Amino acid sequence: MKRIEILAPCGGFESVVAAVRSGADAVYLGAKEFSARAGAENFGFEELRTAVEYCHIRGALVYLTVNTVVFDSELEGIYGLIKEAAKADVDALITQNMAVAKLAQKIAPELSLHASTQMSVHSPSGAKLLYEEGFKRVVLSRELSREEIREIALACPEIELEVFVHGALCMSVSGQCYFSAVLGSRSGNRGRCAQTCRLPFSVGGKGNYALSLKDQSIIDYLRELEEIGVTSAKIEGRLKRPEYVSAAVKACVQSRDEGFVDEATRSRLMSVFSRTGFTDGYYTSRRGYEMFGYRKKEDVVSATEKLLSEIRSSYRNELPRVAVRAKLKALTGEKPTLNVTDGANTVEITLDAECERALNKPLDREKAEKQLKKTGSTPYYMESVDITLSEDVSMPLSSINELRRLALEALGEKRKITHNYKINEIKLPRFKPHRAKTKKRYARFTSTKIGAGFKSLDLCFVPVTSSVDEVDMLIENGFTVGVEIPRALFSREKRVIEALEGFREIGVTDVLCNNLAAVYIARSLGLRIHGGFGLNFTNTVDLEWAREYGFEDTELSFELKNQQISALGSELPRGIISWGFLPVMLCRNCPNKSENISCRDCRGRGKMKDRLSKTFIFYCDGTACEVLNTLPVENLGFAGESRSVDFEVFRFSVENSVENVENISDFISHSLNLSEKTHGLYLRGIK
Repeated sequence: MKRIEILAPCGGFESVVAAVRSGADAVYLGAKEFSARAGAENFGFEELRTAVEYCHIRGALVYLTVNTVVFDSELEGIYGLIKEAAKADVDALITQNMAVAKLAQKIAPELSLHASTQMSVHSPSGAKLLYEEGFKRVVLSRELSREEIREIALACPEIELEVFVHGALCMSVSGQCYFSAVLGSRSGNRGRCAQTCRLPFSVGGKGNYALSLKDQSIIDYLRELEEIGVTSAKIEGRLKRPEYVSAAVKACVQSRDEGFVDEATRSRLMSVFSRTGFTDGYYTSRRGYEMFGYRKKEDVVSATEKLLSEIRSSYRNELPRVAVRAKLKALTGEKPTLNVTDGANTVEITLDAECERALNKPLDREKAEKQLKKTGSTPYYMESVDITLSEDVSMPLSSINELRRLALEALGEKRKITHNYKINEIKLPRFKPHRAKTKKRYARFTSTKIGAGFKSLDLCFVPVTSSVDEVDMLIENGFTVGVEIPRALFSREKRVIEALEGFREIGVTDVLCNNLAAVYIARSLGLRIHGGFGLNFTNTVDLEWAREYGFEDTELSFELKNQQISALGSELPRGIISWGFLPVMLCRNCPNKSENISCRDCRGRGKMKDRLSKTFIFYCDGTACEVLNTLPVENLGFAGESRSVDFEVFRFSVENSVENVENISDFISHSLNLSEKTHGLYLRGIK
């Protein structure tokens, strides 16, 4: 069984040193652009090369995050970044979207691709799709239980799995949070999250932090994860200080290598950063009140300068982590040579001066070996030393030191570059702006209770949990019906597949897919794929991938501005959400749980208020819940030449007096006259 990798976060070079000297097997870091942690120090191209060389010499890997959504205007920058990453010899790219992946496969086809947790993969079919698309590894959603991780590992053993084992927990599934964007145009999908969930939100007039979770820590389960088949144990925290990185790495190394974390190590880890302690609630399937927490004064002051100084001193010196073998040959009348190998690279150094015959005392073998093993200021240690000496040879110990120094330096030069990627010069694709050919109207409903006046819609999506009889009745009554696969699939793929097979038997062929697993399932069943906003398509290369994969059409990300929408190319039909309460969060844990409200009491719905007393509605389907924006977005009717889309989507979710009408014309007329509404991000866009 392969030993699980300890993967550390690095916001700057000091964190790289702290991670590697504390025992990390790999680090992940971001460039100055296209990083989901834009607030970190991050790395310029020269700094990136320096970091890679530093890590490779010491036997650690480097993964570069390119894990934000990208726009067409940024594709040239992505092209340059991928080239520089390959030149710097990074070991993998961590990417959020297909555009970056497909460009990377053309520019540097040997460069490994890791799917970011921003891709929202939390079930087997998502992993299968990514493996088939050429990804080597997938970073799973943080919300998975041990059983769900095991299910993915068994279903798709070909792809490596990476699991977050320590660090901050977002309330929302990564890649599915739009709260910061909708409220202030600071998009989490662009690395600029304002951490809205850490602000006060109250449920039922009680409590203040209904969206704030404690930090996750499942470090105690590293050997179990290893047994399940997880390749990498990932620590969150590129915005945190190097001392935090060191403390977390050491705790992980101890858990993996010794099978436990001692109290001193655990105490340092909690003191350096926590939010009223840690939680393992997702992994152990104990989701509830105990998972919620926020950073209090005592959490802040626990990271004393004395503690931080102790941690810094622990990684002040090099960690001897690279085993080497040496062969010294010193014969009278010949130039001395030292051969050093790490198993993959071999160097041989010869001094200019010949060895002389000893006049008094010849070179002692034990002293020579002792001198060669003095590698204390380097990351190497001598695993074995083979010495060939003439009986009467004389050689100064300083010459042995010189041989050792030169050999290890030369070995380091060889270790810096491990891949030497072939880099292709390609022409970036040029696309003509798409011109819509048809104007359709789709709607998404939360039930099968649809007013007769909506028959004129081109497609009505109902939940996959609807009964076959109810859907059949809609079809008989003249509705064109499709079904929606839930955005959160956790553990229910089998049930969804069975339901889809039943709908297919009555003639339903259209499926709304908001995640990659849903896309894979729909194609496997021969159904027509309609992409949802949750796929975060923001550029033409994304759309071209979807077209080639077999999509019928797709919703665009609602984080795009009108001008960006109009400039998109590809012949794939696309649409926008023109009406609806936008889902700003997709949560595995429910805000009601922050007040320990029983699922029996909430009946799948609830309300919460922010510090300005604005009300947000949330709906739970028993597996996950969606938090809706406080105002509906309204962009009804097509905007002529200013926005070229093929269809508009009505998202009916609250089923209140605003949405509860019988006729589409009445609905549009009523909605246009609403005094409280928003145009969303279509006018102002995101940062």
